[in-house]
Amino acid sequence: MPKFLRIGIHQSNVSGYTSKAWCVRRVGSTVFLKWGAVEVHGAGAGRKVYWALPPRDKTIRCGTVERAQDYVKSAIARRRSHRYEPLAGNIANRRRTADRDAELKQALATILFVDIVRSTEKAARLGDSRWAQVMNHCYAAVRRELKTLRGKEVVTTGDGLLATFRAPAAGVSCATAIREAVRTLGLEIRVGLHAGEYRVSGAEVFGLAFHIGARVAAKARAGEILVSSAVKDLMAQSGIRFKDRGIHQLKGVPERWRLYRVEH
Repeated sequence: MPKFLRIGIHQSNVSGYTSKAWCVRRVGSTVFLKWGAVEVHGAGAGRKVYWALPPRDKTIRCGTVERAQDYVKSAIARRRSHRYEPLAGNIANRRRTADRDAELKQALATILFVDIVRSTEKAARLGDSRWAQVMNHCYAAVRRELKTLRGKEVVTTGDGLLATFRAPAAGVSCATAIREAVRTLGLEIRVGLHAGEYRVSGAEVFGLAFHIGARVAAKARAGEILVSSAVKDLMAQSGIRFKDRGIHQLKGVPERWRLYRVEH
């Protein structure tokens, strides 16, 4: 399975940063894609790459072997030219020992996912140097808003960010502020928010709530802030207006969720 690691604003020989990995596999006329945030530790031959969160996946049925081969060739070519490097070896899942499992603590929060729209196209158009400057300014603006509204950054994904908030209103307000701030940089984002329980072990977080939040963000259009019904129900007295976007089946999530667009 060919695998690629996004270099991002960091160089590939730097340890301890968060990036994004992308994998592709073909079986006959079917193509399987997998991608998501990863943590990079070590450098050179000793470098280890771990999934920071469970990866997302997609299955594409091309109809014929020839079409599947062409799809894979094109997808790999795009990754090689858009600031990805070939990645050797496996991407590991973090193992938790029995002691660490015992240390897991449960938390409840509003989870915010921010994703930059068409980031690969923008990076290719601007070039590595200019894109790195834009992303530095972008993350600086995002972190200012997080600090103002007491959000906690969990992980960056190369072209997005995951954060948590104690209050859902703070999460929605922060999403709105981030959207306006990054527009001054020529960027557009899509945002998803969900409220739920998750588990914490040291600096690591786990739980279905993060998967739901990511899927909510994936349903958002450019410039749109979507929230799950769990968030809206907690904000009945907030004065924030929402527009019903219907019931959606979120990929990999057993239940269907009603989603709402933030109207201000």
